[in-house]
Amino acid sequence: MQTAPEDPFRMPEERPPRLTPQNVPYQDLPHLVNADGQHLFCRYWRPLSAPRALVFVSHGAGEHCGRYDELAQMLVGLGLLVFAHDHVGHGQSEGERMVVSDFHVFIRDVLQHVDAVQKDYPGLPVFLLGHSMGGAICILTAAERPGHFSGMVLISPLVVANPESATLFKVDIYNTDPLVCRAGLKVCFGNQLLNAVSRVERALPKLTLPFLLLQGSADRLCNSRGAYLLMESAKSQDKTLKIYEGAYHILHKELPEVTSSVFREINTWVSQRTAVEGMGCPP
Repeated sequence: MQTAPEDPFRMPEERPPRLTPQNVPYQDLPHLVNADGQHLFCRYWRPLSAPRALVFVSHGAGEHCGRYDELAQMLVGLGLLVFAHDHVGHGQSEGERMVVSDFHVFIRDVLQHVDAVQKDYPGLPVFLLGHSMGGAICILTAAERPGHFSGMVLISPLVVANPESATLFKVDIYNTDPLVCRAGLKVCFGNQLLNAVSRVERALPKLTLPFLLLQGSADRLCNSRGAYLLMESAKSQDKTLKIYEGAYHILHKELPEVTSSVFREINTWVSQRTAVEGMGCPP
């Protein structure tokens, strides 16, 4: 049975609204449309006064940017504007769950979002903050635009993957979060993560921006060897590594003493860099 052809004179507003995977109209949510025409859900955490700097937050595989609310609120308290989106195939963004045609799509989308926000806040320094897969995205984003970013915070970044990691992407702590993908790691997505690891390794010598690197010694997803490789290979003059002995992968949601230390380290590091960046800038 044939369906009737679409009426070419139908007004655009008559078309059914684009919906998130959770069936919420994108017109009711902050979002951007990427180069492939996919709608990506966005979040913005704004300080009460004019921001001193911008921070883009890049989430990890299978999760979403809403999981970084506490970190974002802390950064907002420093007078920074924090923004993020759910990567393609994640959270409230379009795309088959945990599937991407090429890992570079993630980097391209981040740069699009950064450019859009910078248009509203020209001249402000921009920082990147990424966890796990989001750390790899930040590294590749920074390498693609040398000199553009003022600094980067990496929490357990994907630099060297553990062979067993594919079976460990289902983390129990996620089980109560409806926006987290619990379908396990698809082979095609696993291949893209391996692809990302090889790209990251090639990109490390191109890094010249300041960065703070936080890593757990017992991380079973992103091998701590990657942290040392990053420190050795990056050309950055301002680079700091802190290893948390016995800590695992999600350092910002670890045991209280680990998590409070992670927040403290990020707070101090960003405060110092934004204070330096702010010198000489108009009020």
